[in-house]
Amino acid sequence: MPTPNLLAGTAYVTIDGRSHQLVGEFAYRVTQGTRETLKGMDGVHGFKETPEPGMIKGKFRDAGNVSVRELVDATSVVVVAELANGKTIVGRNLWRTGEPVEVDTENAEFTITWEGADVRES
Repeated sequence: MPTPNLLAGTAYVTIDGRSHQLVGEFAYRVTQGTRETLKGMDGVHGFKETPEPGMIKGKFRDAGNVSVRELVDATSVVVVAELANGKTIVGRNLWRTGEPVEVDTENAEFTITWEGADVRES
């Protein structure tokens, strides 16, 4: 049961149903649209909205049971995060984006970002 005043500090993440050690820097963006004002010479006409992908990213531990290669190559990942504030973040059919994933072997850490059309919070 969530504690009413607990807002941040812990998160538990599964990727394709498997628990992964989350180091930190977890962030998400729910799927939404970008809005842009449409204006003309005679005034403001309204706005347009174009779809933007949802995003989930985090810094994870490269534990012995983790295949970084599988996470990098996957193109239909399901990520579920349970946050300290009681929210659950779910991303479905996500793919990795951004720079190639680099593993810091000193601390066994890597950062990965996924995007897709279906990231929601509940």
